[in-house]
Amino acid sequence: MGSEGHTAVIVDIDGTLVDTNYHHALAWSRALRRFGVTVELWRLHRLMGMGGDQIVARVAGDEVEREHGDDIRAAEKELYGAMIDEVVPLPDARGLLQALASRMRRVVLASSAKPEEVEHYLDLLDARDLVDAWTTAGDVEATKPSPDVIAAALEKAGGGPAIVIGDTVWDCEAAERAGLPCVGVLTGGVSAGELVGAGAAAVYGSLAELIERLGDPPFQGDGRRVDPA
Repeated sequence: MGSEGHTAVIVDIDGTLVDTNYHHALAWSRALRRFGVTVELWRLHRLMGMGGDQIVARVAGDEVEREHGDDIRAAEKELYGAMIDEVVPLPDARGLLQALASRMRRVVLASSAKPEEVEHYLDLLDARDLVDAWTTAGDVEATKPSPDVIAAALEKAGGGPAIVIGDTVWDCEAAERAGLPCVGVLTGGVSAGELVGAGAAAVYGSLAELIERLGDPPFQGDGRRVDPA
């Protein structure tokens, strides 16, 4: 659990701790095609981390959202559920949580995923003894890039100061809207330049690199940013 450090940390799950972004992109692609909508996988991948309630309108338009949005989301849930046992933790994910637990005041996992998915990831990461709390879809009204999930996690952390760790531009934007700095990691397939452009204070190439540079006290005096080129 979190230590007596000054700062709390809010850690995204999908794409940051577990390797899910491409599974979700494929599930969205298949779900949309059931309803006659074909979207390039690279476009869907760029939206991973955004709330599923926003994706259909974003890629297929408001009419498809009105007529089929809920059915497409239900299909995505079904299709992703069929793949979830293929999901594995990203390298050094549990090591990062161990490092954070020993240095940070509180460690909260932030997700707007379905509760059963979050429970699955907690088991996959064996993380229940390393974190203080976590969020699920039931904790938020508006999904990323809205700051709701960050605000919910911050409340579970007992307030600030806090820092966010995430892998997508939506994590960075949600953190910025919540008034918190975000550290980006290149674990979700998004470039360093995109994360920096979305407001990341620093970007690390891997979780191992982040652990190595975490420091004690953490996030002090490094602020390293990888080359966004």
